[in-house]
Amino acid sequence: MSNTEQKDVYFVAVKIFLEKDGKFLVMKDNFGDWDLPGGRIKKDEFEAPLEKIIERKMIQECGSEVKYEIGKPLLFLRHERVEQSAGNPTVRIFAVGYPAKWIDGEIKLSPRHTEMLWADTKTFKPENYFKGGWLKGVQEYMAIRNSK
Repeated sequence: MSNTEQKDVYFVAVKIFLEKDGKFLVMKDNFGDWDLPGGRIKKDEFEAPLEKIIERKMIQECGSEVKYEIGKPLLFLRHERVEQSAGNPTVRIFAVGYPAKWIDGEIKLSPRHTEMLWADTKTFKPENYFKGGWLKGVQEYMAIRNSK
């Protein structure tokens, strides 16, 4: 089989664009990278509804007090990164981006996040924070939001 015929292997993730007052939540992880709430689907979650996976990630990363209303998938992201694990492998992640409306509750960052920011959909400069596929996804999200 030639290289051009090989299928690629991706992790699959959900990413949440948590919206509040014309802004959306971005968080810095303890590796110094900016990210969106959400993450990869675990092996034992194959049968789980995506909403349940989103709920798990939101509780892990934003705390159990946050109430939100999840929307329909809005965009798709493809990101490549070097893992912070044995051998530092490069992995590819395919993510489904969901808008979510913040309703109530204080955000409590997980120990894996050092900082958060409510980014204005009109003035935020994602290229100063994000790179790779996450940057493209945030730019696409902002373009969608600003075209309304």
